[in-house]
Amino acid sequence: MSDLSVEITLPDGSTYKQPTGLFINNEWVAATSGEFVESINPATGKPICKVHAAGVEDIDKAAKAAAEAFKTWKNIDPAERRDMLLKLASLVERDTDIITALEANDSGKPKDTNAIYDVQEVIELLKYVAGWTDKLSGETIPAGPNKFAFTIREPIGTVGCIVPFNYPLGMFGWKLSALAAGNCAIFKSAEQTPLSILYFANLFKEAGFPPGVAQVVSGYGAVAGDAMVKHPLIQKIAFTGSTKTGQLVQKNAAEYLKPVALECGGKTALLVFDDADLDQAVKWTAWGIFNNMGQICTGSSRAYIHESLYEKFLEELKAHVISDYPVGLPFEKDVVVGPQVSKAQYEKILGYIKSGKEQGARVVHGGKIPDREDLKDGYFVEPTIFADVKQDYTIVREEIFGPVIAIGKFSTDEEAVELANDCEYGLGASLFTKDITRAHLVAQKLEAGMVWINSNNDSDIKIPFGGVKMSGNESRELGKIGIEAFTVAKAVHVNLGNKL
Repeated sequence: MSDLSVEITLPDGSTYKQPTGLFINNEWVAATSGEFVESINPATGKPICKVHAAGVEDIDKAAKAAAEAFKTWKNIDPAERRDMLLKLASLVERDTDIITALEANDSGKPKDTNAIYDVQEVIELLKYVAGWTDKLSGETIPAGPNKFAFTIREPIGTVGCIVPFNYPLGMFGWKLSALAAGNCAIFKSAEQTPLSILYFANLFKEAGFPPGVAQVVSGYGAVAGDAMVKHPLIQKIAFTGSTKTGQLVQKNAAEYLKPVALECGGKTALLVFDDADLDQAVKWTAWGIFNNMGQICTGSSRAYIHESLYEKFLEELKAHVISDYPVGLPFEKDVVVGPQVSKAQYEKILGYIKSGKEQGARVVHGGKIPDREDLKDGYFVEPTIFADVKQDYTIVREEIFGPVIAIGKFSTDEEAVELANDCEYGLGASLFTKDITRAHLVAQKLEAGMVWINSNNDSDIKIPFGGVKMSGNESRELGKIGIEAFTVAKAVHVNLGNKL
């Protein structure tokens, strides 16, 4: 692989060999077109390396390899799949330090307070889905005295998995459920963050996965992603990304009657009622929007606070962010907020901040780029708290996907629910109250695929994840439901005596 890898020196001084090719059929190959994607370090704005960009021909090769591999992969003992996934988990655990460091370098996630947790989640998820490989059973169905009927859960075939830039390893890890269910999978990274998933590809081979079962490509969504959506040998698309791109994926897949699992944008509303534990509400609010630099689909970018707590909440949130969310370089000790993933994302967020100021929102904290010389070439944005927002403000209506929160107030429970639901998105919602009756009633009324009571963005690999409205379709990731989503139910009818 000498011409398909490059040695990279990380900011901590360590070096590693970075794959740059396409991982197809358990081999590293060059892109047919000779095109490349350049990975940029968002902390410095400087290039890290170039990786091969898959084109239509490369996706065709991967799809044909997967179709051939599926002939045997679908029939192996589920315990063998389990053991491969567990071996994969042990390899990720072995390489945790290097994977964490290269993820921080490529995506800008602070290494010790952010990137490490993404790697640890992948390890735990692999162990979890491995346990499901031999437990995806069907059911028997009462059908009268002369018929026996049952269902079988079968893998779909080849799944095209399109991974976003905000959680390169995390969202890639979620889609490993496709392998646990017995499918073959082609994973495409976001063009902004290809490196950690490419490194991971070598581990598939080391863990014993047969050629064609798990393949990894880099490339542009409009080329490689589109080719995956349209390829007849790829039977399902699992997509995580923006709503606009999700709409295009669903539209193009419709021509082939291809099922699509969509997890798209969000604009999570967070409600703090008058009886809430204010300290906890403040801490969870900050976590939900300033962790991962606000690049979170379930980021709590809208908060509505009861009028009796409003100013106190703003005061304590500002103090908490100043003390607990320092901005800095990804390899800097104790840093929580790193750079945005790209220059385009950085400029987009600054545009939203400008809009918030121009429309009349009060800046409680932030609202500018950090004043540090060593950060000036990177894509850093200060955690920003806007107050006194109105529902028609752009920062309230649109997904910012950055460290910006827009805060307003409410006076009644009914008004709180109305404000929260006044949004085209419906991925997550959060509420804080000590009243158990209110908690359950409000949770039922919120238009979201997930609701957190007295926490926020508190996801769990055992619990289904997904949204409603413009945040996605009925498909879910994680938990048993998330694995079953990569299967189809076959019905079997057994005639026990009915005669024509």
